[in-house]
Amino acid sequence: MVLGALEAGGTKMVCSIGNERAQVLDKQSFPTRAPEETVPQMIEYYRGKGIEALGIGSFGPLDLNKQSETYGYITSTPKTGWINYPLLPALSGALSVPAELDTDVNAAALAEVSMGAAKGLRSCLYVTVGTGIGGGLIVEGNLVHGLVHPEFGHMLMRAAAGDPAPDGFCPYHKGCLEGCASGPAIEKRWGKSAKELAPDHPAWTVECEYLAQMCVNAIVSFSPECIVLGGGVMQQEHLFPRIRKRTLELLGGYVRTPRIEREIDSYIVSPGLGVNSGVTGALLLALRAAQAK
Repeated sequence: MVLGALEAGGTKMVCSIGNERAQVLDKQSFPTRAPEETVPQMIEYYRGKGIEALGIGSFGPLDLNKQSETYGYITSTPKTGWINYPLLPALSGALSVPAELDTDVNAAALAEVSMGAAKGLRSCLYVTVGTGIGGGLIVEGNLVHGLVHPEFGHMLMRAAAGDPAPDGFCPYHKGCLEGCASGPAIEKRWGKSAKELAPDHPAWTVECEYLAQMCVNAIVSFSPECIVLGGGVMQQEHLFPRIRKRTLELLGGYVRTPRIEREIDSYIVSPGLGVNSGVTGALLLALRAAQAK
């Protein structure tokens, strides 16, 4: 089976061709410019390749309510040209194939629970920490959407000790996770990008405090069987032991389970699929669309 996969990002659109085993056979990227320029490029890429379905993992916010008149639209994104853009209808209609859309982080969560670090589990939280922060959640084997879809990056944080900018840098909220712990927030606070900071820089104590708070909030709210932390900032492998340690401290022994108390090294982890969680998830969404037609 030939499947199309789209990782729709704020900076670039990564278009791929793969199969039902989630193997990538071809890939091409296009800069995310205005829809009238970028969408025709993507359609042209997929045309003639014989795809039977398309899976899309996209930046958002998105309308994922299948009963809504604007199902499949990008809604209130900061990328003004894409506000209220019908991404799913535009691509599915032009290519005449079934398609399924979800958030980019939900797609990554689907990949990790199907084939990656959370394989064999019924629940998983995937959080990307990069240009933005977002979380994809699977509970009892199902992708969580709810009223809209989870916006993990905008949960409110308790200010970290030693943070010179505790209000963060989000244009919408003071002290939210994305505004305090995303890649741009790190650079604005310390004057250097994350990759330029030494492992012993005080920035990482602040960063680990916020990410540990997020892990605790997730544990007590949703009780996921695995927390996967991906994205560019989490390429700093030295963060994982510190986040695990601080998470245990913040939990204070309240959540009593061996999975956390004795196995936390395999509980808060990096993506099992590495940088391929997104494309793998998009291919799995395409497979679901093909099977549902």
